[in-house]
Amino acid sequence: MRLFVSEGAPGSLPVLAAAGRAQGREELLISTVGPEECVVPFLTRPKVPVLQLDSGNYLFSTSAICRYFFLLSGWEQDDLTNQWLEWEATELQPALSAALYYLVVQGKKGEDVLGPVRRALTHIDHSLSRRSCPFLAGETESLADIVLWGALYPLLQDPAYLPEELGALHSWFQTLSSQEPCQRAAETVLKQQGVLALRPYLQKQPLPTSFEGRAVSNEPEEEELATLSEEEIAMAVTAWEKGLGSLPPLRPQQNPVLPVAGERNVLITSALPYVNNVPHLGNIIGCVLSADVFARYSRLRQWNTLYLCGTDEYGTATETKAMEEGLTPQEICDKYHAIHANIYRWFNISFDIFGRTTTPQQTKITQDIFQRLLTRGFVFQDTVEQLRCEHCARFLADRFVEGVCPFCGYEEARGDQCDKCGKLINAIELKKPQCKVCRSCPVVKSSQHLFLDLPKLEKRLEEWLGKTLPGSDWTPNARFIIRSWLRDGLKPRCITRDLKWGTPVPLEGFEDKVFYVWFDATIGYVSITANYTDQWERWWKNPEQVNLYQFMAKDNVPFHGLVFPCSALGAEDNYTLVNHLIATEYLNYEDGKFSKSRGVGVFGDMAQDTGIPADIWRFYLLYIRPEGQDSAFSWTDMLLKNNSELLNNLGNFINRAGMFVSKFFGGCVPEMVLTPDDRRLLAHVTLELQHYHQLLEKVRIREALRSILTISRHGNQYIQVNEPWKRIKGSEADRQRAGTVTGLAVNIAALLSVMLQPYMPTVSATIQAQLQLPAPACSILLTNFLCTLPAGHQIGTVSPLFQKLENDQIESLRQRFGGGQAKAPPKPAVVEAMATAGPQQIQVLTDEVTKQGNIVRELKAQKADKNQVAAEVAKLLDLKKQLALAEGKPLETPKGKKKK
Repeated sequence: MRLFVSEGAPGSLPVLAAAGRAQGREELLISTVGPEECVVPFLTRPKVPVLQLDSGNYLFSTSAICRYFFLLSGWEQDDLTNQWLEWEATELQPALSAALYYLVVQGKKGEDVLGPVRRALTHIDHSLSRRSCPFLAGETESLADIVLWGALYPLLQDPAYLPEELGALHSWFQTLSSQEPCQRAAETVLKQQGVLALRPYLQKQPLPTSFEGRAVSNEPEEEELATLSEEEIAMAVTAWEKGLGSLPPLRPQQNPVLPVAGERNVLITSALPYVNNVPHLGNIIGCVLSADVFARYSRLRQWNTLYLCGTDEYGTATETKAMEEGLTPQEICDKYHAIHANIYRWFNISFDIFGRTTTPQQTKITQDIFQRLLTRGFVFQDTVEQLRCEHCARFLADRFVEGVCPFCGYEEARGDQCDKCGKLINAIELKKPQCKVCRSCPVVKSSQHLFLDLPKLEKRLEEWLGKTLPGSDWTPNARFIIRSWLRDGLKPRCITRDLKWGTPVPLEGFEDKVFYVWFDATIGYVSITANYTDQWERWWKNPEQVNLYQFMAKDNVPFHGLVFPCSALGAEDNYTLVNHLIATEYLNYEDGKFSKSRGVGVFGDMAQDTGIPADIWRFYLLYIRPEGQDSAFSWTDMLLKNNSELLNNLGNFINRAGMFVSKFFGGCVPEMVLTPDDRRLLAHVTLELQHYHQLLEKVRIREALRSILTISRHGNQYIQVNEPWKRIKGSEADRQRAGTVTGLAVNIAALLSVMLQPYMPTVSATIQAQLQLPAPACSILLTNFLCTLPAGHQIGTVSPLFQKLENDQIESLRQRFGGGQAKAPPKPAVVEAMATAGPQQIQVLTDEVTKQGNIVRELKAQKADKNQVAAEVAKLLDLKKQLALAEGKPLETPKGKKKK
């Protein structure tokens, strides 16, 4: 093999570091070439680095070369590394190219250089902090670490561009930079000149295209429309003209809902919440709300759908809560089950069943599965050393022991798992253990217990996964978690506990024990269905006809993707197993975590007291749904999304479309004579509708919401360009044109009302009532855009859908739910609040305006998502307003967009 590199070429850094790691695996010749030398004969432009393989083939992608060296050294590929490499290519490199160009070629410094990459650096830091691992993909250095280190080294080797507050990033970068292969790579490429060694190379590169020739403006840019063929336009028009007549008949209502042969039967579950915990916003988006969107979408597609959930009621957590409140465990379950049900009712979660696990059916089905496992040799007995609290006179369940994590040193690790590093723990491994009830130090004692022999079931599980995962919609994090467990080898897991409140163990000698909740909680889905219908086996023992979708946060993946499948496979009773495991990352609150005890964050029973409607909560939580990485609830961002996306975009369009019908045409949809431009709009809306379907079929809920907002933006632009309020006053042709524009716009509004139904069901029903949308069109969503409000259709009374959220209202809520967090000073809303601003505060605001202006410019230059740009523009305008107030200047009237 021969590796071609060039001094001063940034891509040479990671490949030399990767080559150093693989040294000795195969014979490698390293050649240094000039930046103008063409190494690859079939490329028209010079390209380095390049790896020429012994076969004569060439690799000339930096990540591909690095991957080759890592594979030589025995590294195994994984999903998380691939995600990092995709992020590096699509997100980091464009921003980094601009930053290096500004620094090296244009001689800029400070925030001008750091601004484009600040968000990327923060993302890396947050990911490292959240996982509490030294490297990007785990405990050991991976391909992702070397590729990202090599990309970042030219910039970050100058401490001025490695922000001190990003501690995890700082530690990661220093660890890699101190390794010998990385040090040698840096010396070879940068020749002790630092980033200036890149100048000859960068001067020959074109200005990063996303930053070239872009005018700076505070106006959000219009989105580019896709190119359409004449055939696509003709098909869209044909479908439009068929109208309501092309809708299939509604599926007959069933009670109970049961699978139907020959139909698509969709079984949907949300992870069962612990009964004694009031769910916070992260719990709601991670499980019930995400599943509700998919359930509502499934019904719109006329799929035969059953959506179930319930409270997980057994275990020590319930016993302890009962002691705290002076109630029996059953009374605690009854009390909190009602609290959960009320919260989900307020959030408009459309369960077919919301049950509970403290039922005779739960006992019967759990014991049956256990007996089948026992008779087939998949359960064995063993002695377990457990922590016992002598003060409380009982063995302690894992979640009621707290101590120092033996792996990462986190001081609040639970007895079953560390929330910081994510590793599973045996309670006796904890350092400095404490009973969470009385805070005394427990002692280690022995007890006889039953174990599920997972190693015996491992081959069956792998065979099942091999058939299930290809072509399924398991989320990448779920796949990664299960593969990690299998890579380490499955271990036997104890399935019993020394408790009273739980499912009894039907075995002699174990009468004083119950099943551990992680064994029987997932069986709760089955028993809840059995309490709904005595024909439950048609759902749960029918894998050939049922598609099972299970929704949860990522910490629940092992129980749903491994423990229950192993139990069901070992029971050999033809159980329906999960086809699509949908796991979210975590939702944080502002800059920290939700905490009921500290009063930090919004919990389900509090949201309804804020005065903000449930649909607004639904919209914002789904807009920030933590799909690929953790996300954070932000009051400021919620205000911006409500006021920009809902009020100014979606609400504005739907209200205008309906008002034009009422005001100009007496509430009667006018005749529509389509022009070529109208036909193209039909096709664009159809294309976006089909994209929405594609995304939701793959359970990409957050992205599908963007399609709704995109169609609304198309509608707003269409109205703005055609100006029906002017044309209605003109000639007969103008009035006819106003009618066509109004009729088409109100039909787009009708389509949006149906697309919105999974996300904002109350708003959806309100729009449909205002437009008097025919009943069949409210309940079925096809893949084509139909004319559902034909000429002559009479609409109802139109009124605004959304209300503006005000700064002072949001600031009050931020303070109310801030708990013990360090509270940021409230943003001023009036001149008096800034009247005493001194030079120091003015300078701080000036710097903030400059920094935010850079963020806006870079986003626009990168053609970033329009919503993201609008949000950052709003922040910039708010900062400018604060600065003007601080300086005592009058506020400027916003200028309209200049006509060209």
